Amino acid sequence: MDDKVVENGVENRAEPRHSVFSGLEKGIYVYIASLAAFASPVSSSIYYPAMTTLATDLHTSLTNISLTITTYMIFQGISPTIVGGISDRYGRRPMYLLCFIVYVAANIGLALQSQYAALLVLRCVQSAGSSGTTALSNGVVSDVATRQERGSYIGLAALGSSLGPALGPLIGGLLNHFLGWRAIFWFLAIYGGVMFLVYLIFMPETCRNIVGNGSIPPQRWNKPLRAVFQQRKSDKDNADVSRETVVQQKRPGILSSIPIILDKENFLTLFYAGILYAGFYIIITGLPSQLSSTYNYNSIQVGLCYIPIGAGPILIRPFVGRMMDANFRRHARRSGVEINKNVQYNIENFPIERTRLEISLGFVYLSCISIIPYGWVMGMKHPPLPAVLVLLFFMGLSTSAAFQPLSALVIDINPKSSAAASAANNLVRCLLGAGGVAIVNPLFDALGKGWTATLIALVWVLTSSFWWMVIIWGPRWRREKESKNEAKRAAKAAANREPAS
Repeated sequence: MDDKVVENGVENRAEPRHSVFSGLEKGIYVYIASLAAFASPVSSSIYYPAMTTLATDLHTSLTNISLTITTYMIFQGISPTIVGGISDRYGRRPMYLLCFIVYVAANIGLALQSQYAALLVLRCVQSAGSSGTTALSNGVVSDVATRQERGSYIGLAALGSSLGPALGPLIGGLLNHFLGWRAIFWFLAIYGGVMFLVYLIFMPETCRNIVGNGSIPPQRWNKPLRAVFQQRKSDKDNADVSRETVVQQKRPGILSSIPIILDKENFLTLFYAGILYAGFYIIITGLPSQLSSTYNYNSIQVGLCYIPIGAGPILIRPFVGRMMDANFRRHARRSGVEINKNVQYNIENFPIERTRLEISLGFVYLSCISIIPYGWVMGMKHPPLPAVLVLLFFMGLSTSAAFQPLSALVIDINPKSSAAASAANNLVRCLLGAGGVAIVNPLFDALGKGWTATLIALVWVLTSSFWWMVIIWGPRWRREKESKNEAKRAAKAAANREPAS
């Protein structure tokens, strides 16, 4: 039965449910998407403890091995722009399957290669296969969760991204130490193969351009094997088909991330997110060499030191999700709006930018507070390890918490192309992050660790004005953009109605 939309205390029209999936099904699908999104960060961070070993075995320099991180990040930004656009157009499942096929093939190649050139090229292919899963996971959240409950689901979807920096270096250090660096890539190939089978057999299509709220059957070839061979029908198969829940008849273009980036509100939002990410990446990519030179640590010990960076995000994400949902309800009450959990709320006159970014900005400033003492402590001749680990914990916690509401905002203001919007976020973030990695060693050498960290914090504080601009003017920009789009649609409809001369 359809629910009602209530605005300003007045029931104005019937609306179909946002999703026919139950709360348990939503949680399972987002959780599996989160495990799939684990591929990108773990493939990046699992590599760090083996960098010195790789440089020795492949007879190349550590600088050249660091270059493979930069190229990985470039493809980590570019690939989702294509994957996200295609998934918004043709569905999530096909792109998940394609991504894992490419990913498994790249990891097998990496495990078998013995030359630096092959390592460099195959790392790019590995990145292309794995990185699209992050945009796809946010697309799944947009498919099944309304804005008013999105905070909790975004936190669950980001669990895999949080586990990557925590577990990747530890797993990589153990595998490199006991089995050699090739075992790292065999491990990733097996993981990718398992995820491919999960999507092939179990996961249904969720893209709203294909299945609407889940009540419209997908293409026959786009059904999981479980559904093909299963005779009995579930409750949702018998539900009324709600074709009006298809987001739009004209599906997004394959490169729909590009116009998203060029939009004024999106550009300011994403550019500052990229600056924040670049500063954080300068710290974590410089950590292995610093730990090795300062403490003479082996790959296992280096991997263990990354645990606090990932532990902070894992602990904070559920709380940030609840904060986001509570903040949405708070602003809704201020607007005199009654919220129905399973009906999408129209944000045309709602301050969604403030609702999301006022949480993010609080954690941004906490990141600034934690990164400055970290830089000066690491600059000491004999830095106390407990202090270093505690500061890494708070840095990872606060930076991750700042990104979580941002991820929700990006798909809030781009609902018709949620995966492409997430890909746009990833593109800007990774390109700026790659630039940060390229300058990390010269920056540390020129300024020292303490002044480098201070400079990063100063840049973060000054450029946070971009997000304040979005909070203040974003709602007006959104309304102006929608008015222009309405005028274009009206003009096109009028032109189609004109009789042929």
